[in-house]
Amino acid sequence: MKINSVEIRPGNILEYQGGLWRAVKIQHTQPGKGGAYMQVELKNLMDGRKTNERFRSAETVEKVRLDTRDFQFLFAEGEQLTFMDKENYDQISLPRDLLGEAADFLQDGMDVVMETYEERPISVQLPDTIEAVIRDTEAVVKGQTASSSYKPAILENGVRVMVPPFINAGTKIVVDTYEREYVRRAD
Repeated sequence: MKINSVEIRPGNILEYQGGLWRAVKIQHTQPGKGGAYMQVELKNLMDGRKTNERFRSAETVEKVRLDTRDFQFLFAEGEQLTFMDKENYDQISLPRDLLGEAADFLQDGMDVVMETYEERPISVQLPDTIEAVIRDTEAVVKGQTASSSYKPAILENGVRVMVPPFINAGTKIVVDTYEREYVRRAD
């Protein structure tokens, strides 16, 4: 479906120059001289390239509608990740780099949403937060600082996050999967 360039929002999938691109960042600019334009940072969904494009206000772009389906993560084998369709139980293997850094947070049995375009997987969305156990963290030095500070911690999956000083090894915490940040202690 065609949309005006001023309607582009972060997360939109656009068909541009023969490829599929996700709008990452947008900025509407109205210079004192000349016409207004949209500065859009695009990321190619097939090969991961990034580019910045400038669209005039009057231009239209093709917005792509993706199909979403519920899948469950089964297991990882080397650089391949295997998922199962929750409707028909078909299994599909995808390369690890399709998920990027978020793949570190996959857990057996985790429910994910897969976006497809013409039956071809484009991206996999994990839950916004997950629960993880701290494997190792440094001891706190008393009186080290007057303001609140964070210390590094390693999760069971090997991911490094910064946590408050009162969190110790063995503590279960909630982590933001995309920002890779501590959110709170798990219940």
